This record gives sequence, structure tokens and C-alpha cells, in this order.
Amino acid sequence: MASLPPAVCCTVGIRHEGTPTGKTIQVAGVDAYIAEPSGRVHRDVAILYLPDVLGIWQNSKLMADHFAANGYYTLLLDLMNGDPVPMNRGPDFDMQGWRAHGSNGTTPHTLEAVEPLVTRAIAYLRDTLGIKKIGSVGYCFGAKYVIRSLAEGKGVDVGFIAHPSSTEEAELAAIKGPLSIAAAETDRVFPPELRWKSEDILVAAGFPWQMNLFGGVKHGFAVRGDMSVAKERYAKEQAFFQAVVWFDAHLALEE
Repeated sequence: MASLPPAVCCTVGIRHEGTPTGKTIQVAGVDAYIAEPSGRVHRDVAILYLPDVLGIWQNSKLMADHFAANGYYTLLLDLMNGDPVPMNRGPDFDMQGWRAHGSNGTTPHTLEAVEPLVTRAIAYLRDTLGIKKIGSVGYCFGAKYVIRSLAEGKGVDVGFIAHPSSTEEAELAAIKGPLSIAAAETDRVFPPELRWKSEDILVAAGFPWQMNLFGGVKHGFAVRGDMSVAKERYAKEQAFFQAVVWFDAHLALEE
């Protein structure tokens, strides 16, 4: 694997301060959060935000708002289909059981359950809104589906992921567009040996790629870091800027 399945570290974090300014809608029967662009607007371009296991919550909404503030219409999709994992679950939480069956035993979070949600969101952006180019950001759980959506004919043109989980080597090898990765120094899900393997795969794939490694931080830093700690705040902010600059270079249409 290019990264391992989610673990307890995928739920640990800090709730960030701020007031989300977007709105909640339904996209093909699934909850989503829309952040409209302000300031400079990239016309006919959108970002599909695929979150970690916490789904649509304070931090992911604020990040979607930040992408919109940089000119990108942003759709934050509820990949958890109404069944997110609450933050800071203890070590006894059965992450693999949640993935297989959901909290209630009837809402699985398997590839077969999640990927159709992503497909419907891409179709909404393309067919309903008339979006010409789609970039996708994915954090932890969502990163797998950014990578899969970069394959031929899947609908995403440019990708950015941070501290990915559950990605297969074959999925990474199949990408057909630019991919940027933000990684943490300490990450049991995306450890050094899998980062190095991913580099080899990306070189062989032949598309533009980038991997930034942030020292002194752990898995989840790009979404759930402690903003009162200078090195965590720096890494979180720089990973966000990494994504915006990547999209500006590879996604934004000429105006």
C-alpha cells in the first residue's frame, strides 16, 4: 500500500476558532457544504473537498471558506453520509469496524459505499453547474478518493492531499493529472517507507507532482493541528498555501 488504513490518530485534533460563512445543501441526496468565491474568482473552476473521518464540521467548513476566499468555488462533501467519527475518540474505538459497518451497523464506509458519493458530486459540478475543470483536496480518509478520481475518465483534473490513508499503490500509479502531497514527520499511517515508495510511483507516473514534508507535526496537522503551537500553526498554514499555489498553477483557467 502507498498508505495504511485509518487509525485512532485520524480522529485526534483541536477545534479551530471562527465562524463558517458557507451554506449547507444536498447534492444528489448527500449533505454538502458550499463556500462561494469572494474577491478574485476563477470562472468555470471548482474544488471538491473530500474530508477526513470527521466529515463536515467546524474545521473543514473553515478550510472550505478559505479556498473560496482564494477565488475557488468549493464543495465540501459529506463522505461519511451522516455518520462521521467524533473527534478525539479513545484508543478503544473500533475504526475498522466503523469502516466496515458504520456506527449504526447500516452505514458502511467502504470503497463500494463511498466512491458513488464522489462520482455524484463530480457529476453535479460538471453537469449541473457547468464546471470545466475540477481540483480536489483530500485529507486522510478523503485522500484515497482524490487519487482514485485522478484516474482516466474519473473527472478530477488536479489533486492535493494531506496525510493520506488507505491508498493502494495501483491507485497512485493510475493518476492522470498533477498531484501535490503534504506529509507529516510523524505519521503511522503514512510512514517514511511509504512516502519513499510513493515518490517512486509518482516519478514513474510521469505527471507533475510535489511532496512537502513538515517537521515536528503528526498525522492530521493540515486540518486538526493546535493553532496555539507555533510549529503546528505554521505547518497547517503552509500546507494550505501549498494547495492554493498548486491549484493556481495547474487548475485555474486563463481569464
